[in-house]
Amino acid sequence: MTREQKLSRRDQILQALARMLEQGRGQRITTAALAREVGVSEAALYRHFPSKTRMYEALIEYIEQTLFERVTLIISEPGDVDERCQRILTLLLIFADKNPGLCRIMTGEALTGEHERLQNRMGQLFERLETQLKQVLRTGEIEQHYRPAIGVSALANLLMATAEGRIGQYVRSGFRHSPQKHWEDQWQLLSAHLMAEAGSSQTPRHGADT
Repeated sequence: MTREQKLSRRDQILQALARMLEQGRGQRITTAALAREVGVSEAALYRHFPSKTRMYEALIEYIEQTLFERVTLIISEPGDVDERCQRILTLLLIFADKNPGLCRIMTGEALTGEHERLQNRMGQLFERLETQLKQVLRTGEIEQHYRPAIGVSALANLLMATAEGRIGQYVRSGFRHSPQKHWEDQWQLLSAHLMAEAGSSQTPRHGADT
């Protein structure tokens, strides 16, 4: 079998797993069921992945690569602090909307009963996104004279909690309610009340940054 064929089969396995995650809420996915979905034997699955944990890790790696490649571009391109924060959060919500099966991994629902390191890795992904938001906010303070209405760490955490909550609602609704619904209007409210230009009449409340 050529390398291209191996990669193709590997991708088929991951796509089938993501599809089963979308279709089988609340059901634990077994390697036997996954093999039937792909149309191969369980032994064939293990030729590409040594364990189901490694399959989930490959999907998490895909989430990480897709999101952070784009986040890096957002941060490197011109834009004010509001625009960059909005673009990072919107990127996350669009990705979630287009990948419902992966949302069950992102919320941790599909990882219940799996290896603990999978939960830890997903937690680290969201922590990295929050760190990127902090970087954008701090750069905005220095270069664009923005002052958050609350501390940078508190604001970055609130923005991430808002996005994560929308993804959680999407999963809980059985993927009926898009995480992008009302997002533009809600962002305008968040932006107006949580960010203020230096010198404005709004008095910022500074929380402790960590």
